[in-house]
Amino acid sequence: MNIVGIIGKVTIKATAEAGSLALFFITIWQQMFKFPIYFRLIIKQCEQIGFNSLPIVLLTAFFTGGVLALQTYSGFDNAEVASSQLGSVVALSILRELGPVLSSLMVAGRVGAAIAAELGTMKVTEQVDALITLATNPIKYLIVPRVIACMLMMPLLVIVANIIGIGGGYVVATDILGLNPHTYMDTSFAAIEFNDIALGIIKAVVFGFIIGFMGCYHGYKTSGGAEGVGRATTVAVVYASVSILISDYFITAWFI
Repeated sequence: MNIVGIIGKVTIKATAEAGSLALFFITIWQQMFKFPIYFRLIIKQCEQIGFNSLPIVLLTAFFTGGVLALQTYSGFDNAEVASSQLGSVVALSILRELGPVLSSLMVAGRVGAAIAAELGTMKVTEQVDALITLATNPIKYLIVPRVIACMLMMPLLVIVANIIGIGGGYVVATDILGLNPHTYMDTSFAAIEFNDIALGIIKAVVFGFIIGFMGCYHGYKTSGGAEGVGRATTVAVVYASVSILISDYFITAWFI
């Protein structure tokens, strides 16, 4: 009976959480297309989410491309095959998977935690209630600009990360492995198709929404003072990271 009770409690809690997420999702999409639109807040969030995340995204992309080139080269038995295929393997891997996924995970750790902590602090200090008393919709004012900014900035970050990632593979392949630079670039560009680029951009938009949504949801639902803020921050990052990996599989399966 204890096992049945535990299963029941977990099921009820999971169902309630899913319902709360669904209602929050619907509310955001309803408010996203209603006036007023706070363009100044959106631009401010774009700077904090996009521009301030560039260093960590670029660093991650460069060394990801470099280590991918090393691992791919060591995996080929024939040096001639490696020199003719390395560029295409690195480019496609970065564009389709590693660029969008790793960039989103890094942004989720940085931005998702920051959003959850900021909103959580506003919630427990009753700043959100103050907005309501001033006849300001907190969803429209606090959450929608952050979600929109995440959806706008993640594709741009991923595009830059893709370029830097391929560049990192190029540096390692030519300077360390001694491959022909022209062969590397020719095989890279020959293997790239529009669908490869589009897949990465679509993933970036979805991942950006997930990051903003999870950070805002857990921050807005925070309770319990400083301890609740810390808990919301941790949960936001974990939920966003897991959701990114799960959605990555389904988006890839849908395209293939």
